[in-house]
Amino acid sequence: MDYKTLLREIENIESLPTLPGILNKLLKVIENPRVSLKEIGSFISSDPVLTTRILRAVNSPIYGFPGRIATINQSLVLLGLNVVRGLLLGVSVFEAMKKAMAGLWEHSVGCATAARLIAQKIGLKEPEEVAVAALLHDIGKVILGLKFPQEYRQIRQIVEKEQRFVLEGERDYFGVTHAEIGGWVAQRWHFPPGLVEIIDCHHQPHLARQAPLMTAIVHLSDILVRARGFGYAGDPFVPALNPQAWELLNLSDQDLRGILNELEDSLEMVVDFLVLE
Repeated sequence: MDYKTLLREIENIESLPTLPGILNKLLKVIENPRVSLKEIGSFISSDPVLTTRILRAVNSPIYGFPGRIATINQSLVLLGLNVVRGLLLGVSVFEAMKKAMAGLWEHSVGCATAARLIAQKIGLKEPEEVAVAALLHDIGKVILGLKFPQEYRQIRQIVEKEQRFVLEGERDYFGVTHAEIGGWVAQRWHFPPGLVEIIDCHHQPHLARQAPLMTAIVHLSDILVRARGFGYAGDPFVPALNPQAWELLNLSDQDLRGILNELEDSLEMVVDFLVLE
């Protein structure tokens, strides 16, 4: 596919009828770099469904505040503007994510849960930020699945038959991967540069310059959740761990065992949240 044609199609993603109505309103809010906590709080509170989803999300095992956050304002204060902006996008596109690929929402939630656990293990000050990055890391697959449903389904069928990664099939057909497309979209939606980079580089964490540590965390989270078989990321294979990312994380074998044990418990608890009704 011609690169310029693809980019033009991706840039018109908001016009898709398959995206939820709330997303168009949301994009006007999150695309404003000067938006305040008060404005976002008012936006969320004006929609009862969105309010319920946000409160369920922040009280889920993804963020580690089980049953402790009762109001939208409380969640804004605890999580901060960037996390809530990303979380808003995540819970707003979850239906579209389910339509784009069965199992992708589960995979994304699993990655967010794993990312928080890894971030806490290595002492990251704001594990919630990396959790929301992991929740959104495959947003490019949503875009491809909604914009090119037949082609993307066929790509997944071909790569599974040929036992290749979906990333390779995307590059063969589109000339770019879901990671690059996700980076385009995140940049267009004025997400923080670090978050854009994490989405763009989660399969090539050694290329990250602004947020290398968080990119390495999301990279490892993706691998752990794939290995666990939680959800579906587009193919049934587990990619190799990037050695530079592993070196940067500086985790011991004992650390990793501890993360895996905690992840198993958290994934059991997160199942109820996956419905998000």
